[in-house]
Amino acid sequence: MTDRETELAAELVAMAAEDHAATAMAHSEDVAERLAWRRLTARHGDRLAGIMDAHGWPTAALVGEEAARAAWLIAQHADHQLHVQRRAVELMTAAVEAGGAAARDLAFLTDRMLTNEGREQIYGTQIAGVDADGGPVPWPCREPDRVDALRAGVGIEPFATYMARHAPR
Repeated sequence: MTDRETELAAELVAMAAEDHAATAMAHSEDVAERLAWRRLTARHGDRLAGIMDAHGWPTAALVGEEAARAAWLIAQHADHQLHVQRRAVELMTAAVEAGGAAARDLAFLTDRMLTNEGREQIYGTQIAGVDADGGPVPWPCREPDRVDALRAGVGIEPFATYMARHAPR
């Protein structure tokens, strides 16, 4: 890696660490905390947009595995910046096709983008809410009868296993 790529990698990893530390604020009952979360993810989304404009998708070959995963997390949480998620899906799709990004990560990001657009998801990775018993309620899927085959194709566990892991204990 060049010095610039090393700096970029460190920046992405730092942004992901900041994201992880603040994640609880996303669903806080405190409006100020939810606003702080939105500001953080917007700032990170804006920076990721600039990185994508300058470098394309930050692949592991460019910035290393940890920083590439950090870029995915930042895109995943850019829920109020659909233009960032759409661009990330576009660039990640090309990276997956070239062997430079994980199909599993692309599947999660694609579903996240689709649900943020109010559309049906493909892989069944996004939860719409919880039922009366506290169990997860998945966002509707485009092809529910094919979900497990689609998930298997990108290395995601079967839908029932995923749902059981998110069920109340």
